[in-house]
Amino acid sequence: MAYWLFKSEPSAWSWSQQRAKGETGEEWDGVRNYQARNFMRQMKLGDLGFFYHSQKEKAIVGIVEICAESHPDSTIDDPRWDCVDIKARQSFTKPVTLEQIKATVELANMSLVKSPRLSVQPVSPEEWELICKMGATRPT
Repeated sequence: MAYWLFKSEPSAWSWSQQRAKGETGEEWDGVRNYQARNFMRQMKLGDLGFFYHSQKEKAIVGIVEICAESHPDSTIDDPRWDCVDIKARQSFTKPVTLEQIKATVELANMSLVKSPRLSVQPVSPEEWELICKMGATRPT
């Protein structure tokens, strides 16, 4: 299993909207960065990801699961751009802020810290475990 992070501006797509999609999930569309697209092409069914609210909140608020592997992005007629579908799995009882992540020595090399503008990025198993402990999950 691999782990990922998906960044979203809450004003465009929020955690509550993602949760409302239930088991069917939703396309993670609109990604127009080759590196992020290539990460999505690596994703497999059942992989897990953090759902990160960018802009003002700047915090990981929940966990999603890949429910459809890479396929053409339905929002554009251009074969270069793919997306995956994700569904909400668990909410964090306490959001894990970017400030907390930056203050944690073990997370200093995390992509979120090193490549903050990338909208889809990998997360190491060690980073995953530590952040899950920091956020204390609860069922969605």
